[in-house]
This record gives sequence, C-alpha cells and structure tokens, in this order.
Amino acid sequence: MTASVLICIANGSEEIETVTTADLLVRAGIQVTLASVNEDGSLQITASRGIKIIADIPLIKVADEPFDAIVLPGGIEGAETFRDSPLVVEKVRRMHLDGKIVAAICAAPALVLEYHQLFPFGNMTGYPSTQDKIAANRWVDRRVYFDERVNLLTSQGPATAFDFGLKLIELLVGRKIAGEVAGQLVLPNGINDYLED
Repeated sequence: MTASVLICIANGSEEIETVTTADLLVRAGIQVTLASVNEDGSLQITASRGIKIIADIPLIKVADEPFDAIVLPGGIEGAETFRDSPLVVEKVRRMHLDGKIVAAICAAPALVLEYHQLFPFGNMTGYPSTQDKIAANRWVDRRVYFDERVNLLTSQGPATAFDFGLKLIELLVGRKIAGEVAGQLVLPNGINDYLED
C-alpha cells in the first residue's frame, strides 16, 4: 500500500520547506496531499516570500482521512495559523495518538507543538531563534532530529528541508528509497548521505 502524507499549508507558510518536502516525497512514490488551512477554505495560499501555492483540498475535507504522516512547514505567519487552528491541533493530536509520524520544521515545532504541549516527552529541534520557546531539556541542536519514542520528526529551516524530506522518506518507505531519491539531488557531502553505506 502506498504511504500517504498530509502537508498543511496556510498563508505565510515557508515556500522551500513546503515544496521541497512535497517534491522529495513524490519522488519516493509517496502520496502527498497539500491541505489548505485558510479559514475561508480557499485553495490558493500566499507563502512567506509572496509565492503563490495551490493546495489540493481544504483541510476540513480530509481531517478525518487516514495518513501515515502529517507535515507542518514553518514560516511564522503560517505556523501561527496552524497554532490558532483547532482543526490542525486536533489532527496532529489524533495522528500522534494513533502512532503516526508528526513532522514539523522551522517555526512550527515551537509555535504549534510546544505551544500546545502536544509532545511533552518528545525532544525536538526548530529554527534557532525559537529555541527559547522550547523546553531546554528537550531542545536538540541538530539539522534534523527524529525522536523514535514519540514518532516526532523536526528540523531547523529552509536549508534543512532536504534532510527533513529524506528522513521522512526513510521512515515511511525505507533507507534504500531515500538513497535513490538522494542520488537524484546532487546534494553536498554530509546532508543525509544515504549513498555511503
């Protein structure tokens, strides 16, 4: 069965984190659904740098559908929208309780997951300037970090979106496929180097 990932997007979501993650997942044969969290249900979002992105569907229409992972991109405004959306918070909570992967990058770990205490026992990273919003004993200063105890994947920012996407691929469909995708990307040495095993 094909793995499936729900990526939430809203006005102000960070473009690189959104599109890079979606692109890598699709390259791995994973089914990706971009879900708009806009209150008016509109599918077009204006991302953090003004680039327009079109969602597949409003989140409310797929909130009860099963997915193997949920992704929350960063971007301050987008993360604040996720934080203030009961639907996003409840979807994250339910997926966590169901043992699915919750993945958040940049501002989203601090502004959504930590703000709502969704992972009180989960270690995480995030955008460096948000470190003071995450409990000091749970902050991990890594480009990408997976806490296997709670199925929580977090990452730091736009340039770590490749690490983030590849690690999510590894978790969902295996290291071999992550390596195949990594091989297509001409990555610099040291970024989840799946080719050296």
